[in-house]
Amino acid sequence: MQIKIDLRSKVPIYVQVMDEIKHKIATGTLRPGDQLPTVRQLAADLRVNFNTIARAYRLLDEAGLISTQHGRGTYILPLPSEENSSRLRRQDIEWLTRRYLIDAASLKYSPDEVRKIIEDFLHAWEEDGLPPSLND
Repeated sequence: MQIKIDLRSKVPIYVQVMDEIKHKIATGTLRPGDQLPTVRQLAADLRVNFNTIARAYRLLDEAGLISTQHGRGTYILPLPSEENSSRLRRQDIEWLTRRYLIDAASLKYSPDEVRKIIEDFLHAWEEDGLPPSLND
C-alpha cells in the first residue's frame, strides 16, 4: 500500500496518514477486510516515528474504520451505515480541497484567483456533464 506524506506540510504527519487511509477507503482502493501494514512497517516505509503511525491507527480505530487484532494485524472494517459512508465521502472531498488550497496558497495565489478558477471549472463541468480532464 502506497501512502504519501509531505514532510514540509503544516498538516501533522499522523493526520496525513489518516487522511490517506480514509481517501483510499472512500475511493475503494482499500476495502473491508484488507490488511494494513503493521505500525512498525509503515513507520519504517515512511521514515517517521513509530508513535506517529500508532496515533493515526488508534484514531482510525476509534472512528470505527479499522480494527487491530493483537497478533493478527490491522484490517479495514465494513462501513456499518450509509451515514458513515456519507461522512467518509464528505471527509474525502474536504481532504482533497484542503490539499488543493494548501498547494495554491504555497504558490501565492489569492483566494479570489482560486475562487475564479474553481467557478470556471465547475461551470464547465455542469455544462459538459463531466469534470475537465488534466489534458485540457
